[in-house]
Amino acid sequence: MSIKIATWNVNSLRIRETMLAKFIGAHRPDVLCLQETKVEDSMFPHGIVRALGFKHVVLSGEKSYNGVAILSKLPITEIAPIDMIGNGHKRHIGARLESGLEVHNFYVPAGGDIPDVALNPKFDEKLRFVRAMTDWSTQEVKAGKPVVIVGDFNIAPLEHDVWSSKQLQGVVSHTPIERELLGELARTSGGWVDALRALTPHEQKLYSWWSYRNRDWEKSDRGRRLDHIWLSPALAPELKSGTIMREARNFESPSDHVPVIVELAA
Repeated sequence: MSIKIATWNVNSLRIRETMLAKFIGAHRPDVLCLQETKVEDSMFPHGIVRALGFKHVVLSGEKSYNGVAILSKLPITEIAPIDMIGNGHKRHIGARLESGLEVHNFYVPAGGDIPDVALNPKFDEKLRFVRAMTDWSTQEVKAGKPVVIVGDFNIAPLEHDVWSSKQLQGVVSHTPIERELLGELARTSGGWVDALRALTPHEQKLYSWWSYRNRDWEKSDRGRRLDHIWLSPALAPELKSGTIMREARNFESPSDHVPVIVELAA
């Protein structure tokens, strides 16, 4: 027995419904966490996700911006969304499975283009959000508790999580301060396990996002690993496999992000 958990920034759920079905058909996740759904709760396409096998849904959405959801084939109980920095944005949702496993889905702000909090309020917002995640982790995730945190963290923390660490060190998503803060988060609560990096050598390039600006994204392969699945220490021994579905970047009208999947022993 095992459970598959996936995360995907779909960049507008209603635009990607066909792609959603294609991904689910190929990988059959039991739990699917979505970010940037860009749909109000009242307009969420429940009929479509039920037809795809997900009878259980928790969501926190807003019109045209942000929005997160957890789709599950297994019964779940909603964990109340957290407004991480008190600005009303829908960037967190959580759920608890009957087994006791908790899944928390985060959509960290992108942070704009200028890595300077004095000049760019969006970058300040991003750093405060990650610090709030660290505080949440320290206070809420107890030792021995089975927890998965997933989502678009909008930070590529390691050297080979980007196509050129040297060239991108001043670019938002790979700046020293962002990498440092995400490292602090990773070390809380006994140390989160970065599932994909636990399975893939740090020397190997690993990406989950490619800019729309690159017309031939596959040839240039200038990607970044912005999408993450982390496990609490109690779950680390249960990690069986993981993958990044690169081919989803070639879907018709694709998201700039692709799905990330892990399989855990049940």
